[in-house]
Amino acid sequence: MVRSEGDQQREVTAFLEREAFGRPVEERIETHAAVVFLVGDRAYKMKRAVRYSFLDFSTLDRRREALERELRLDREIAPELYLRLVPVVRRSDGTLALDGGGEPVEWLLEMVRFPQETRLDRLAARGALDPATVESLARAVARFHAAAPVRTDCGGSISMRRVVTGNRDDLRTLVPEVFDAEPVEALVAATEREFQRVRDLLDVRRGAGRVRHVHGDLHLENIVLWKGRPVLFDRIEFDERLACIDVLYDLAFLLMDLLARDLRPLAHRVLQVWNEEMVDDAGQALLPLFLSLRATIRAKVAGLRARLEKDAAVRAETVARARRYLDLARDLLTPVLPRLIAVGGRSGTGKTSVARALAPLLDPAPGATILRSDVVRKRLFGRAPTERLPPEAYTAEVSAEVFETIAMRAGILLDAGRSVVCDAVYGLAAQRERIERVARERRVDFRGFWLTAPEEVCAARVAARRGDASDADVVVVRRQSETLQEAEVRWERIDATRPLEEVVADIRHRLGV
Repeated sequence: MVRSEGDQQREVTAFLEREAFGRPVEERIETHAAVVFLVGDRAYKMKRAVRYSFLDFSTLDRRREALERELRLDREIAPELYLRLVPVVRRSDGTLALDGGGEPVEWLLEMVRFPQETRLDRLAARGALDPATVESLARAVARFHAAAPVRTDCGGSISMRRVVTGNRDDLRTLVPEVFDAEPVEALVAATEREFQRVRDLLDVRRGAGRVRHVHGDLHLENIVLWKGRPVLFDRIEFDERLACIDVLYDLAFLLMDLLARDLRPLAHRVLQVWNEEMVDDAGQALLPLFLSLRATIRAKVAGLRARLEKDAAVRAETVARARRYLDLARDLLTPVLPRLIAVGGRSGTGKTSVARALAPLLDPAPGATILRSDVVRKRLFGRAPTERLPPEAYTAEVSAEVFETIAMRAGILLDAGRSVVCDAVYGLAAQRERIERVARERRVDFRGFWLTAPEEVCAARVAARRGDASDADVVVVRRQSETLQEAEVRWERIDATRPLEEVVADIRHRLGV
């Protein structure tokens, strides 16, 4: 008797749950394309015998090939989690066995089991996702992107046109059952305008090597806090076109996921740290489109699920979620005029703390890029932010190069439509004039804030620093007291002796944020 794929999988599933592991399966996780069996310290993934428009697991060979690709791709980013392929075999007496001799009737991907509560989406849901974790995550993603294979045969405007068109067509099928026609058509029109605005840049970036074989499904559910560090897993394996994309489009899924959870400061921190590693200033012109497309995909997927849901209460909640994503997708495409903010003052006045608190508040989402002189200087010397530099890194010539680099990068970011916060002492009139001119030439709003605090306050703050990018010490603070001519500074003065919250609130009020 010839068994169908579905019948055979049902038999295999019953075997796995009942006796395969020598103990009962503790939990079963099901998706549209796979079933994961959790038992002891292991997890076993079985591909479903299904065929969709975007994947085909309908035969045993296809499922084995997909699992082989998944093992290969995910071992590149999480070798400690992905172990091997294990066959379910039929022995000569007709019974099933895990591994061993016999004809394979199904294949499983064996993985190390991790507590589901350590997934980053679970951490976010209970308010336990902190800045230190997302900074570590951003660096991990940047390292992954930097090492990923370049693919000039993928990406570009043609690939993104397929995404734009697919989203448009799918959204329209959900009107009026899930969405009203007016917001859908407004989003469709805004998306088309933005796509036309950046389509040439999409192709330029493909030619420049910014399209790479990356993750493809980089959101919080596919990141786990493993042994104290964020680990990516579950890359897209069924269609490499969905994973051979612009690195910023890959990152945009993570940023959008954080924004959708009202975690904008964390989204800003991810982008800030990632960009400090990658220095992808000009590419950020693509962020509104990329973020919106990711939110639109979430909206349509939720809408499609709602249409199939039988339970009225669950369906209503799924529809509401789909509409929230649709609103987010529209908001992310709302045109915003960028602005340039400079925060100056002697070492120890709290410039970096103010910049970090202020930047996420500035549009467009997820906030302004911070250009910090200490980080820029370290990068010029090929050093990590917390590595100390020798005295020759602080000559007048090097400092001039640092401030010119900040001005040039600020101009690139403003041209890309991004707001910028510059964090530096700005003790020389020429340095202040240079950054003001960047804004003047682009006709964008500029505001300069000069933080003030007594020498002893600054010295105490500098002495208490640990693991910071600044190399300034108490000696530097004393020297600045002698050399800085603060009376000449025309920027708005801010009393920095107050608590950080009061200082930031003062600046927010002055900016109208």
